[in-house]
Parts: sequence; C-alpha cells; structure tokens
Amino acid sequence: MKAFIYTGGKIHPALVTEAPKEGDLVLAADSGYTNARALGVMPQILLGDFDSLGEENLPDNVELIRVPAEKDDTDTQLAVRTALERGANELVIIGGLEGRLDHTLSSVAILEYLDKNHIHALMTSGKNRVRFLRNNSTLIARSAYRYLSLIAADPIVKGVTLDGCKYPLKNARLSRTFQYAVSNEIIGNCAFLDVRRGGVWIIESID
Repeated sequence: MKAFIYTGGKIHPALVTEAPKEGDLVLAADSGYTNARALGVMPQILLGDFDSLGEENLPDNVELIRVPAEKDDTDTQLAVRTALERGANELVIIGGLEGRLDHTLSSVAILEYLDKNHIHALMTSGKNRVRFLRNNSTLIARSAYRYLSLIAADPIVKGVTLDGCKYPLKNARLSRTFQYAVSNEIIGNCAFLDVRRGGVWIIESID
C-alpha cells in the first residue's frame, strides 16, 4: 500500500506533481494539514501535538492521533511510524524540506531509515525532491527538476556510476566531507545510477 504524508514547512503547490489515488493512505502531521488542503487533499489521519496547527483548526471528519508536545519522535517520524503500522510499503512525504534546518536534516535522515527497512520513499516540496539509495541501482527520469546531485551518506561511497548526465561518473568515490557530485544535469530521457558500496541522497532541484 502506498501512503502520502503531508508535513509542515514551505511547499510550492503548483510544482508538486505527486498526488494520492484511490486506495492510498493519506496522513497529515500537524501543520502538514494546511499543506494538504492547499493541494486539494483531505487526509484520512491527522496526528501530532498540534502546536503548529492549533486546536481551533482541527477538522471534525478525520481520525485524530494526539501526542504530547514533549516526545521523542518528531511529528513527521510519528506519521511515518503510523503509516508503516497501517501496512504501507511505499511512502511519499510532501513538505519538510524548506524551513528549520534541524527539521530538514531530521526529515531527510528518515529516507535512509526507510531504505534500510526496504521501504521505497521520496520527499518533495515541489522545488526539491529527495530519495535515498544504498548498494543498489536506479533509473532517474528526466523531469522539471533541472539539477541532479548526489550527497554521500557514508565517509566514503565507492563504485558510483552515473550515465546519461552532463557530467558522468564511472566507478567514482564520493566523500561525505568533500562533495563533487552536485549540480549535474540529465541530458537524455533518464539517467542510470549505480552505487556499489555505500549510501547517497539523490536530490533533484528545480533551481
């Protein structure tokens, strides 16, 4: 089952192309409810401490999951746990990339956690889209996202091959502390990425 999670932070509604279909599970984390409604989506589940959305703005026709403000998980982490408990095996997280830097870093780290647990996931704000890949290969379709960057998640990532881009890589080594796989561009219909050892965040950006 595919789940859509709407979180807080700035999004660009006109640029968000991902949308739930019938049968998908739809959740909103606190102020992510506002982002969902801006995209014309009504969540089935609304959860969080509601310090951002406010009690007066809570809808009546959704399942509410309340948690205390002082807790271990962020609202986004709570939404991810809930989606997985409800049977989701694929996640689309909308929001969480533009705003407080600590929240952004915490959110993109969730993608690594999901990959480790064999859950396909992506996160987008409309202007940026992020995925995670470890010891695997994938095709990246050309889209409205102009730039393609790879950010190493490990001290050294080995055997990185990237074809179909302006700046191809062949069996390259990426260093987490000194990146050189930033601001690439797909020149064909798609790019092929293969990572032999290590993990990378795949980041697509419009500008």
